[in-house]
Amino acid sequence: MDLSLLLTDVPTLVVVIVGVPAVLGAYILGGEFLVRRLPDRARGSVRPWIWVAPALFFVTAFLVAPAIGTVFTSFQSHGGDWIGLTNYQRQLVDFPNGGAWIAIRNNLYWLVLYTLFVLFFGLLLAVLFDRVPYESVVKSLIFMPMAISAVALGVIWKFMFWYQPADAPQTGTLNAIVVNVFHQAPKTWLTDPNVNNFALIAAAIWGITGFSMVILSAALKGIPADLLEAARVDGAGEITIFRRVIFPLMMPTVVVVGTTLVIFALKAFDIVYVMTAGNFGTDVLANRMYKLLYQADNPGGASAVAIILLLAVIPVLIFNLRQFRAVEARR
Repeated sequence: MDLSLLLTDVPTLVVVIVGVPAVLGAYILGGEFLVRRLPDRARGSVRPWIWVAPALFFVTAFLVAPAIGTVFTSFQSHGGDWIGLTNYQRQLVDFPNGGAWIAIRNNLYWLVLYTLFVLFFGLLLAVLFDRVPYESVVKSLIFMPMAISAVALGVIWKFMFWYQPADAPQTGTLNAIVVNVFHQAPKTWLTDPNVNNFALIAAAIWGITGFSMVILSAALKGIPADLLEAARVDGAGEITIFRRVIFPLMMPTVVVVGTTLVIFALKAFDIVYVMTAGNFGTDVLANRMYKLLYQADNPGGASAVAIILLLAVIPVLIFNLRQFRAVEARR
């Protein structure tokens, strides 16, 4: 490494390591100093705002202001002229196989299949491995994919789906199984429009199932053992106990996890970008937004897609927050 470059970075490092904590400490001490000078009745109402103000500033600067700017950009041309809903119209023309409709269709695939299968496998694994001697080991293995990034996950599964011509050795795991076990021709998993979206969703399910399992397992362990024992004493079978006791009591957690997965599905980007770059009919809204902004140099169209995605996420987010509050109210 060039020593001169390292020396030029020293002031920046000093500011980050020393300056930021110093400013934060000065803000806290100064805020408390000012609050203590206020009348007793005013302290209780002013002090919370002193603590919340930095968070509000950063949320406004890095979330609210860019969101408002994106809304305005979505109504403008590349040159900054006001063109109204033209950008939205361009994205939503040629129904159902043009513009953003392919991405919307694929996001619906993700929304339904990704959410339902992750919930199903997470709940199944949480119940099957509950209170078995090797529970911690198995759950650790299932949760392990969460430790890698979505980009790494996409690279791994791209090799899993790798295609070679029928007369060449199959280096992709799935095609090796198809050819050597089932004696069928290798499949073009990532370029065949009939299966490629489902292949991407399957890779994503593998990566996130551990998250669902851990949350649902915690909810399962929170069910009082006395209720389960009482049901068994009354002669109920395990399936009946699950349907009538376990699942209803876990429903609030299932709903919260499900709505969180819906948001993940709507924001799907990394795996699609790494494995297919949105080609072969696998585009999603987030990937389309990226391509419009950085490849097509169309900030207005990218902003329109971003707003469409935001409008899709907001109702789910509001529902999720209400579920969190409902769960907290029951405690």
